[in-house]
Amino acid sequence: MTKYAARKVFLPIVIIVWLCAIGVGVRFVLIYENSPGTVGATPKTWPGDSRVQRSPDLPTLLMMVHPHCPSSRASVIELSLLLAQVQGRVNANVLFVRPLGVPENWEKSELWASVAKMAGVKLSVDHDGIEASRFGSNTSGHVMLYDTKGQLLFSGGITPLRGHSGDSDGRTAMVALLIQGRAAKDQTPVFGCPLIGKAKDPEELYDASHEN
Repeated sequence: MTKYAARKVFLPIVIIVWLCAIGVGVRFVLIYENSPGTVGATPKTWPGDSRVQRSPDLPTLLMMVHPHCPSSRASVIELSLLLAQVQGRVNANVLFVRPLGVPENWEKSELWASVAKMAGVKLSVDHDGIEASRFGSNTSGHVMLYDTKGQLLFSGGITPLRGHSGDSDGRTAMVALLIQGRAAKDQTPVFGCPLIGKAKDPEELYDASHEN
């Protein structure tokens, strides 16, 4: 077989294999984007031992964030849009989970800076994910809304897909609850990175976060 003939035989095979590889890659990306994170048992009543200050006059919103989760950029954007829609009708709190043993200011990421620019939002550090555990939060971007009596109104995510901003059932429900006092849904999937327990070695978690 001549080199030209061999090329004619093997070139279509290479193209087919290449197209199959692209198809498999696209499929895995779509599966990843559509796969929500895990959510624990969110308490129906505000935990009495929580250090987060709940407002007796306004519903209290709580968002848990991994400081270096790329997917949570969309959650932060959606939070900003949500707060603009409800115009001071909620006591908003964002907690950034900080594992033990990480370097100083590890939590002061781009996400932290973005949230810090939001008017009226209280930022705090959740050392070793203690508050996340109290509220049953396992995934970055998990949002909870409690009424003035400490009863759970909503638990879930406010993005339509992993790393994508835009209209979602979560944001729609939150806005409806804060403006109209009722919503079609009180629970939605959360799309984001694990908050705690992803890496046992804090340095490993630090290095992995900077690769993103």
